Amino acid sequence: MSSTRALSGAAFATLLLIALMMGGNHVAARLAFNNGVDVATAVVFRSVVSALFLFALLRLQRVPFGFDKLSPRQKRFLPLIGLLIGFQSLSIYSSVARLPVALALLAFNTYPLCAAFWDRVLYGKKPQRAMLIAMPVILVGLALALDVFGAASGLGASAQWAQIGVGVAFAVLAALLFGLAMILTQHEITGLDGRVRTFTTLSTAGLVAIVGATLHGGLQLPSGASPALGWLGLGMLTFLYGTAFTIMFTVLPKLGVAGNSAIMNVEPVFALALAWLILGQAISPIQIVGALIVVAAVMVLGLRRGK
Repeated sequence: MSSTRALSGAAFATLLLIALMMGGNHVAARLAFNNGVDVATAVVFRSVVSALFLFALLRLQRVPFGFDKLSPRQKRFLPLIGLLIGFQSLSIYSSVARLPVALALLAFNTYPLCAAFWDRVLYGKKPQRAMLIAMPVILVGLALALDVFGAASGLGASAQWAQIGVGVAFAVLAALLFGLAMILTQHEITGLDGRVRTFTTLSTAGLVAIVGATLHGGLQLPSGASPALGWLGLGMLTFLYGTAFTIMFTVLPKLGVAGNSAIMNVEPVFALALAWLILGQAISPIQIVGALIVVAAVMVLGLRRGK
């Protein structure tokens, strides 16, 4: 019933703060990537530190883990979901390393469509009418934001895709993985405390990143002309990500707000502003229009589904 209530001022401000920190996390990641840090190292720092902090929070709050109450099927799906989130984290950071931050997040914001796809394929659930209406709107907005025909850049479609193709592919892969993780969580891992589930997910994601870093010769720490900026980016992405999750699990429940509220989908807008201010990344006016279309459509869809 709480989903139908109007948000309080404190709840609305808290959700915007989380979106700002999550957008800032990706801008900080790009700053780290620009100064010698690789994707796996960033995910290791982000996931492991956040998991350790969340573990301490769970112990402090005396939250029971409840793994013994899970069915054999749930015990099989829980690590699978963690693996999906681990590879999703690597994929979205790989996109951020190659695209303007806001565009990478916009492409990733197609995950509601991906979730609907997986729900249909795996569980036979037909998409809601609102989803079918939003789908072409989101795709048109995304096409404008990515400048798929190269009109805004003046490069033409072929040259534009040569620049953005790999980054877009990583973002779409991240959306597919995240959408699948969402659907499996919804159908297969009911009854497990969300805080415990997130701790397990972050721990598994950290392990995936550690394996990836090991296979590529170990952690790649800041280097080059400005290692201090690399350390700043690495520290800030870890701090912002961990703080955002802490607020989601300590403040939002007291405000009666679901942690996945659609309002937090303004993250790409914050990322656009922060990337322009900090990284000097800029996109054309028509791309900004496309970005706003995507964000508005996803927010409307999320708010409607929350009712």
